[in-house]
Amino acid sequence: MLKDYKISEPFFEFGPKCYMYGDKLESIAKGFEKLAVKYGINVILDIPDTEIFRISHCVDTNVVHVYSQHMDSLPVGRGMGRSLPEALKAAGAVGVMLNHAEHPLSLEETAAAIKRAGEVGLATMVCASSLDEVKAIARLSPDILVAEPTELIGTGKPADKAYVDEVIRIIREINPKIKPFPSAGITKGEDCYNIIKAGSPASGCSSAIAKAPDPLKLAEEMISAVVTAYNERSI
Repeated sequence: MLKDYKISEPFFEFGPKCYMYGDKLESIAKGFEKLAVKYGINVILDIPDTEIFRISHCVDTNVVHVYSQHMDSLPVGRGMGRSLPEALKAAGAVGVMLNHAEHPLSLEETAAAIKRAGEVGLATMVCASSLDEVKAIARLSPDILVAEPTELIGTGKPADKAYVDEVIRIIREINPKIKPFPSAGITKGEDCYNIIKAGSPASGCSSAIAKAPDPLKLAEEMISAVVTAYNERSI
């Protein structure tokens, strides 16, 4: 866990995977910056390594937090084709996503990567595909723990309240400093609203936004729903 990392709640995460790059991704990132300011919310963009320098230098990084989609735990030196922690930090990343379903890591490598990220000053957002994995990863103290049941990813069927409750309970019992982030199957604003109302401090989306005819229109629908639900929780 990174001692000085702060992200306000609620927050929203968008991972374009490899659907977007170059000019298109820059345009989308600037659009997310405008939405972040409009709704008073922090946004995490986890993007390909090749885009980190460009995007981190074209948006306000106080509201748009630029993350890498992966990081290896290797030190400076040999390691052709790997993602070096120091290089990601130098490019402008403030954090890294680890153990996504499309780039899974062993628990040992996840632990090593979290440790290396902390050494260079990168926050960690780590994915878990089951409740057992949620427990194991929570003990490694990432900053954010994304609980995504593999069977729900890309299905359009978001996790129910019982699952959200259980994820939050497990994480808070092990380490209450970790931000729980139950996710998967998010395709519309209503899904974001429901998961925030259920108690999550965040919501997010990848493929649905990336493949939408108007990605920023869908992003605004979702971000608006996140803020509305969070505000209703505090009434």
